[in-house]
Amino acid sequence: MSLQQLNKIKYIRDIITFLAVILSGIMQAAIIQVFMRPLNLLSSGFTGVAILIERITSTYFGFSFSISLGMLALNIPVAILCSKSISKRFTFFSLLQVFVSSFCLRIFDLPPLFNDVLLNIIFGGLLYGIMTTISLKANASTGGTDFIALFVSNKIGKSIFNYVFLFNACILLIFGMMFGWENAGYSILFQFISTKTIETFYNRYSRVTLQITTAKPDDVIKSLISTHRHGISRIDGIGGYSGKPVSLLHTVISGYEEQEIISLIKSVDNHVIVNTFKTENFYGGFYLKPIE
Repeated sequence: MSLQQLNKIKYIRDIITFLAVILSGIMQAAIIQVFMRPLNLLSSGFTGVAILIERITSTYFGFSFSISLGMLALNIPVAILCSKSISKRFTFFSLLQVFVSSFCLRIFDLPPLFNDVLLNIIFGGLLYGIMTTISLKANASTGGTDFIALFVSNKIGKSIFNYVFLFNACILLIFGMMFGWENAGYSILFQFISTKTIETFYNRYSRVTLQITTAKPDDVIKSLISTHRHGISRIDGIGGYSGKPVSLLHTVISGYEEQEIISLIKSVDNHVIVNTFKTENFYGGFYLKPIE
């Protein structure tokens, strides 16, 4: 592939990330105003901490430390620290998402969508999870604890978003003690729904085993090794139905690579048979593509 083609791919990728980050930032601000503020819910991560600070200052100290300013004040130092381990591109687009969300919070004035508490929690939590997933799939984030979660997840090769939920739950305990347990309970349910939505749609840290039956093992192995840095095992045999030579290939990949790799294999051998199943535990060296 030529340098010009690589630059074109990079340019298209940056445009997609930019649009996804703008959409995510707008969605976050809208969700906070439409679903969260009417119920006095606390958001997850540093956005939730910013909301908590605003509530504390306005209730106990007679002034309001704006949520948008709090989001920036909390996110920028963490972004600078994590940029050394996570790419500068990722950090830039993540901070852009925070700036867009912060700006939209200042200019939006949106009414509630539902009068029912549970509908607000369910739809708001689902949309908040989708909003976060849009950023993550575009190789960006919503900042704050996402920076920390991705930093640690890349170090250990496993998702720690459940632990982020525990951190958020601790923040909500403080919120409950100061402003009432009912809203804190609703906020925990909201965050549980958003966390499970992220885990459902963002599968960077899941493992998938592929069992590939092919009559073109050399071509399949060559194409896989040239495009993806995963080990692959080969067992040669005879097809029980055809009686012809076939090979059984075995490899473990990341969940987000599954469709891309299967499409690649089919382009090499359109008669290939691929069996996939989730890998619960994996021991040994495993290549995880860095966040760019």
